[in-house]
Amino acid sequence: MTATMQPLLIELGTEELPVKALPGLAQALFDGVIDGLVKRGIALDRGEAKPLYSPRRLAVLLPGVASEQPEQQSEVLGPYLNIALDANGEPTKALQGFAQKAGVEWTQLAKTSDNKGERFVHRAVKPGARTAGLLPEILREAIAAMPIPKPMRWGDHDYGFARPVHWLVLLLGKNVVEGGIFGTRSDRMSRGHRFHHDKAVWIGQPGEYVEALRGAKVLVDPDERRARIVREVEQAAKAGGGVARIDAGNLEQVNCLVEWPSAVACDFEDEFLAVPQEALIATMEDNQKFFPVLDGDGKLTHRFIGVANIESKNVAEVRKGYERVIRPRFSDAKFFFVEDMKQGLVAMNTGLASVTYQAKLGTVADKVARVATLAEAIAGEVGVDPKLARRAAELSKADLQSRLVNEFPELQGIAGRYYAAVAGESIEVANAIDEAYMPRFSGDAVAPSKLGQVLAIAERFDVLAGGFAAGLKPTGNKDPFALRRNALGLARTLIEGRLDLNVLSFIVSALNEVTLAVAESDLTKKVRAADHARAQGVEVPIGQMVIGTAHPEYVKEIYEFITERLRGYYADQSVPPQQFESVAALRPASLLDFDHRLKAIGEFAKLPEAEALAAANKRIRNILKKVEGTIPSTVDASLLTPGAEQDLADAVAQAITDTDEALKQRDYVTVLGRLARLRPQVDAFFDGVMVNVDDMAVRNNRLALLQRLADRLGSVAAIEHLST
Repeated sequence: MTATMQPLLIELGTEELPVKALPGLAQALFDGVIDGLVKRGIALDRGEAKPLYSPRRLAVLLPGVASEQPEQQSEVLGPYLNIALDANGEPTKALQGFAQKAGVEWTQLAKTSDNKGERFVHRAVKPGARTAGLLPEILREAIAAMPIPKPMRWGDHDYGFARPVHWLVLLLGKNVVEGGIFGTRSDRMSRGHRFHHDKAVWIGQPGEYVEALRGAKVLVDPDERRARIVREVEQAAKAGGGVARIDAGNLEQVNCLVEWPSAVACDFEDEFLAVPQEALIATMEDNQKFFPVLDGDGKLTHRFIGVANIESKNVAEVRKGYERVIRPRFSDAKFFFVEDMKQGLVAMNTGLASVTYQAKLGTVADKVARVATLAEAIAGEVGVDPKLARRAAELSKADLQSRLVNEFPELQGIAGRYYAAVAGESIEVANAIDEAYMPRFSGDAVAPSKLGQVLAIAERFDVLAGGFAAGLKPTGNKDPFALRRNALGLARTLIEGRLDLNVLSFIVSALNEVTLAVAESDLTKKVRAADHARAQGVEVPIGQMVIGTAHPEYVKEIYEFITERLRGYYADQSVPPQQFESVAALRPASLLDFDHRLKAIGEFAKLPEAEALAAANKRIRNILKKVEGTIPSTVDASLLTPGAEQDLADAVAQAITDTDEALKQRDYVTVLGRLARLRPQVDAFFDGVMVNVDDMAVRNNRLALLQRLADRLGSVAAIEHLST
């Protein structure tokens, strides 16, 4: 009998759920219910189903779920025949016990065979369970698996959830499924908007759910709710002559705060526009969840849009409330900005000497000095004025001492840009102080100016070197120094900024600087310990400070740590992993060169000869790996035999001549394209020439030829990785 398909609705009604956790909770409930159905073999039609949610509810709505499981077939293996039957063919106690446990006569058991012989087996078929009977258990499992780090308890109950649960809708088709969770019993009665429709909402069947709630002033579809917010906010901003700034993160939070959004246009005093607009935007978005309004040039205006969870009959009062709550934060920002201006950037910079950056790495002022040295050196390598790079680096952390950044940490660099400009620094230096933090987050652009890129690179070299030298390498999910993010930011800036820099060299430079800082820190601790011991009447020798250089193992680790971040970066660009490995195997010192090689290997892989040459190179590498002793550095032409061997030697010599200049110019596409033409000679050589012959002189000469070929084939990438 074929099970009928019926729509399923589960709605868990709660008090207002945590804003940032809401989408994840909804997704987890949705996935848990789907997994529970699939695990039990219950057929379902997902259609376009997705998690539904609002601040007061989590819902799963599926267009089709089978009314029952399919027949459940079971197979239990019993004893082998030599154990199950005695010499007369009668059942032993082992077989009788097995049959009794299965609830059948032993003669009703079937037989099966495996590699050990023939054995008895009990096979049974029983009807599938009704889906309605399984749903309560599925729901409990799904809820138990939800990521709720701090469950809330209510009343005198011993159970907990993200927020107190007040109702449960559980419908399969038109019927209520009997069940309960968190002290509630299942029903078909949902709830409407807390203010617009504060009463129960009858749900006749799952397909009516979304429309029934819409009629009760609840938009339970997050996409529909989000679209309404955007539409209303944009219309309100346009009516005021501006353009709404709709940040994706802010929009998502507002979407999780309202069930029936209504935009309210508001204003603030023009005097606050003297404050850096980033500070005002930050407090509007982060603290109040408002949408700033910009002019046509992207400058902040005195307008903003709030989104209410109600269509108020007195919008003017709602507006006053929004304007009232924003004013104190704006006043604080203005006060901090004015006071910072009085103090000045130079005075702020002086204060960094009293701020610890990291216990083993000294103060922030020490860090600034290290970054300035690196920035000056990097600038000289990439055609940027070293004096400007040093000046920008010297001022790059001054705003950490400002009142504005203390109140709005996200303005690091941005505040510094404003204060540097006011202090009379060049626009290049001021912008670089801000750009040094770019990319600030995943998907953010790298610094747009070369000076900003230099500062961003120097900063990240210091962070990585300091993190490794101070023993702060990431472990598992823990990365307190954000070394992974800094490594990717460094790599992206070099590649996307088209900066050809020897990464290994600057890792060494950065490590030398931080190694000195760690040594000084260790000496300081020894001095303090000796002073303390001396105060107790004990003399303790301090010894001398040992100034080391960059540990070679750290250099290798940091380089590999950076290139490991590139693995994901290129995977996002659909670069096959074997192509990435082929370049990574060569460890190019320049990441821009790494990028050039990777692009070239991508073009090479498209050629019809690529697979065969990659396989040949793999074969060559395997042959060369097994060689004991030294392979001659040159090929002796007098030992070459006419035919395939001579042809390959001539072809390799010509290919090397043809690609020398292109290799110097890093024209890797040309190099690989020329090498692809060696395929006929390589194939002919392996078809007709034996390498490991008894004559050692001939053998070594052939090995020298293969080594020469392998060196040139591997000059751009380890193409053997392309061989499947």
